[in-house]
Formats: sequence, structure tokens, C-alpha cells
Amino acid sequence: MDSQTDDQQELQTFLPEEKSKMKDAPQSPSLNKEKNQEKSEAVHLNGLDYFDPFLERNLEHPTTDGETLTHLLKASLGTGILAMPQAFQCSGLIAGVFATVFVSVVCTFCSYSLVKCAHTLYRRKKVTKMSYADVAEVAFAQGPNWSKRYSSLTRQMVLWLLFVTYFGTCSVYTVIIAKNFQQVISHHVRDTPEMDVRVYIAMLLIPLILLSYVPNLKYLAPVSMVANVLMALGLGITFYYLLHDIPSISERPAVASVDTFPTFFCLTVFAMEAIGVVMPLENNMKTPKHFLGVFGVLNIGMGGVTIIYTLLGFLGYLKYGDETNASITLNLPTGDIAAQMAKVFISLAVFCTYGLQFFVCLEIAWAKIMENYEKVNTFHNYILRTIMVTLSVVIAIAVPTISPFIGLIGAFCFSLLGIIMPVAIEFATYWDNVTVWMTIRNVVLIAVGILALVFGTASSVTEILEMYGPEKAKTIISNATAAAL
Repeated sequence: MDSQTDDQQELQTFLPEEKSKMKDAPQSPSLNKEKNQEKSEAVHLNGLDYFDPFLERNLEHPTTDGETLTHLLKASLGTGILAMPQAFQCSGLIAGVFATVFVSVVCTFCSYSLVKCAHTLYRRKKVTKMSYADVAEVAFAQGPNWSKRYSSLTRQMVLWLLFVTYFGTCSVYTVIIAKNFQQVISHHVRDTPEMDVRVYIAMLLIPLILLSYVPNLKYLAPVSMVANVLMALGLGITFYYLLHDIPSISERPAVASVDTFPTFFCLTVFAMEAIGVVMPLENNMKTPKHFLGVFGVLNIGMGGVTIIYTLLGFLGYLKYGDETNASITLNLPTGDIAAQMAKVFISLAVFCTYGLQFFVCLEIAWAKIMENYEKVNTFHNYILRTIMVTLSVVIAIAVPTISPFIGLIGAFCFSLLGIIMPVAIEFATYWDNVTVWMTIRNVVLIAVGILALVFGTASSVTEILEMYGPEKAKTIISNATAAAL
């Protein structure tokens, strides 16, 4: 029962709030006597009124540091990890290690900066918690004159970038599921012509629609728990194959071509970025101050994630070299029972996780619809679910490629959400106390974000066009149209 509650709480952290519902500091005294005593001592500090958002925060089921760390690891260790070996193929074996650490430092610092700004804004607004969209809106509203007029627009941009990110991830998930099942089924059914991967993607439509009909996160929690177990089993088997008969490091290039580095960056950012969950995780902590700090939850969690991603990327590329696929599971020997089990386990785990990614999109879209149409009801909600799932499958059928699609999401959405936006929020939050070091550091980060956005997006789009060619544009459109009909 406790396990199911934990999973439900974990699922809830992924959902952004469409409307600004920042929790004001409660006026009633806390039930915790020690906390009351601390609050009474902190009310007047040096004769001045003092507000501590962490003492005022009252949560029914707060998470401990250990639980928050577990949730952070689960959120960061998603299906993007399967693409890390191909990311190393784009960077080179040795360069990939240093580049992965660099990407991790950038992502971690930007997440750290976002939470730090939130802690400052808590005290200014006298509230105890905020979502990512809240932080962006308040920072710009209380910032310099140029930013105030864009506060509402910034909030909506954050929400819709989250929508695009998770909706695109849903389409990527359908491709990963279809390609893994295609390999396993084709191995056992050799006498019949091999079906195109688009057929497998189309066959997922009805099961995914039924999964999307799960009414709320409470009933989705057991599904998430099953997904965690299946993913752990699948990755465990994958590591077993990667550690068996490893070739010499000298057989792989230490540094790859400069032309492929944008692809590396996009794939790695997509895999490691967790900017969408850092604020919900912090909002639910019993001791939110412990989220930051040199040995805080964020740094420890991202450090662990960096080690795991680096290991899988390094070992995967070392093992398979130029034959590395977009998802490392596709490189496992299909004839082995253990490898087939890994593919099935990870495919089912991704299928189960689709529901979580989908709920993020659904919440944002449904909130928008309710704002504009007062007479909508549950029936319309399920129509929206059906349309959204169908559209995600249609997109996957139109462009059934994994790495360019992952790269496109990583380059466009995560560059804006994970790098550029946190830097802009810091500038707006501390606009009256900007130091030279902050300016230099943030200008460099913005430059990195813009370079990733421009070159990463261009590289991903070019790769998609090269895979299909201009002459196949009509075919892609017709495939999407046929799937929709």
C-alpha cells in the first residue's frame, strides 16, 4: 500500500499547474510543536518581520531527502538513456565522457539556479511553494521594466514548451516500443515477409488509447510501479551483454567529427534533463533547504545520473562501435532468450510510462479547453484523450526515426526550458544586484543554449530529411494522412 502511495506521489510531481495557484503561507499554527517554536523565534529578527517559507510550509505527506533523491533518479533515468551509446558514437569514446560531464554540469547548474531563484521569490511573495511556471511568471513580473510586460507570456511559454516536450516524447516512446517488438516478432516469424515498423506503430494505437483512458494518477500508480521494475530488469540484462567480450578501447575513435557534436549534445540533453520535475520535487520536500548545497539532493542525484549515463554510453559504443543503434536494446542479439526478454521488458516499461508522459500533456491541454469552454464535461475529456493519442501515433508513423526525433526535442524544447529560461529567470530575479561574474557566466550559458537550439535543431531536421529525402516528402504526408483516417 505504501509503495502504491509513493508511486502516486511520484506521478503527481510531473504534472504542471496551468493556473497560478501558489500556496499562501498558512495562518493557523502548525501541529508540530518544534516547528511552532522555530516559527515564533523567527517572526521577528532584529526587530524586523521575517518570513521563512520552509517553516510555514505544511504538507500532508512530505518527502524525506532519501525519497526525493529516489524520485529524482527515477525522473532522470528515463528512456533517453537507451540513446546514450549513439550519443557517444557522435562524440567519440573519450570525448563523450568529458562532454557528458559538461552537459550534466550545465543542466544541473541551471536546475540549481531555478530552485535558488524560487527560494528568493518565496520570501518576496510570502508563499511556500511555486511551480516552474509560477517562478517564471513572478520573476518577470517583479523584474526590470522590460520583463514585466512579458510575465504572463513567459508563463504560457513554459507551459506549452512542457506540453511540446512531453507530447514529442510520447511519439518517441511509440517508436521505441514498435522497433523492439518488431525485432523480437520478426525473429520468431521468419517465414512471412517482415512488416514495416509503421505497421507496428499503428498496431499500438488502440492499446495506447485504452491506457490513456485510465481516469487519474491514482489508478496509474501501479502501472508506474510495474514500469520501474521492468526497466530495471531490462537495463540489468543490457549491462550484462555490454560487459561481455568488450573490445579494446583503441578500436574506437577517441574524438568524432565536429559535425556530429550537435547531435551528441541534443541526445544527451534529452536524456539527462530533468528541469520539469525539480520544482515539484522541491515543493514536496520535508526539508527543502537540503535540495540545494554542494552535497544537496540535486547535486548528489545528478552526480549519480551522470555516472550511469556515462557508463552505458561508454560501454555501449565500445561494444558495438559504428553498428550502434538509436536504442541500445536494438543491438542486443535477437536470438538469445535473455536479450529478447530485455527488449520485451523495456518495451513494456516504455509502454507503461507512456501514460505518465501523456498525463502531463493532457492536464495542460484540458486546462486550456476548460478556460475557453464552460460546458465541457468528462465525455469531452475522453474525446481529447483519443485525439491526442491518435495524433502522437500519426506523428510517429510519419517520421519513425528515433535519434533525430529525440535530438529535435532535446535541441528545441530542453535548450529553452533547461538552459535559456532558468538563466533569464535569474537575471530577472536579481536584476538589481547583477554582478560581473553572474553576467559573464549567464551570457556563456545563453550562448550554449542558443548554439544548441540553432545547430541542434538544424542538425536534427537535416538528419530527418536525409533519411527520407525530399522526394519522399509526399510519402511521409500520405502515411500520416492514411494513419489519421
